[in-house]
Amino acid sequence: MRKASLWLIGLLVCLFVASGCKEERKIDVAARLNPSKMPTMTTKNVATFISDSGVVQYKVVAPIWKVFQETDTPYWDFPEGLYLQKFDPYFHVVASVAADSAKFFSDQKLWRLDGHVEMTKAPKDLFQTEQLFWDQRNRKIYSDSFIHIETETHVLEGLGFESDEKLTSYRIIKPQGIFPVNRQDFQQGGPLQPVPMQPSSHPAFQPSSLQP
Repeated sequence: MRKASLWLIGLLVCLFVASGCKEERKIDVAARLNPSKMPTMTTKNVATFISDSGVVQYKVVAPIWKVFQETDTPYWDFPEGLYLQKFDPYFHVVASVAADSAKFFSDQKLWRLDGHVEMTKAPKDLFQTEQLFWDQRNRKIYSDSFIHIETETHVLEGLGFESDEKLTSYRIIKPQGIFPVNRQDFQQGGPLQPVPMQPSSHPAFQPSSLQP
């Protein structure tokens, strides 16, 4: 009887120790998790509209959308590409942006677009670069990278770019080339063929194929 009691006490001690080890492992694993490096939300195959003051302003299309809300600087991450359309009050598309990856820093209202970045503005203006910032708070768009711009009358290239967010008033910081469009082809309705005035040291930018 005494041996049975000793055996039972030993079994209870072992179970208590084992339970304590499991609890310690749980606490240790939890301590290693860093909430600032984990997304608070992950959504795949996104196609959504964003409103401001009850009015639809943008459409966002992305393969993956991650929200990091627990970091010191909260942000949205679009690691596999982003396509964004901007609407006027009549729901007409007035501009679009495509990029290989993007981040939106929600507190600063700042977008950073990376990779092959392509913007279009109605009716036919085209902007291509490798990195672009869109400051929604100050209503500005800017870049320090090489930029290629096509309009109905000219093709422009250079380093650095500043613009209002409507892309109606912009400038290239360091112009490297201005190419007037072939006016004869334009008047005859043919394809626009740029006629270079001076060579550029940068190749033409190849845009991303990301589409909604």
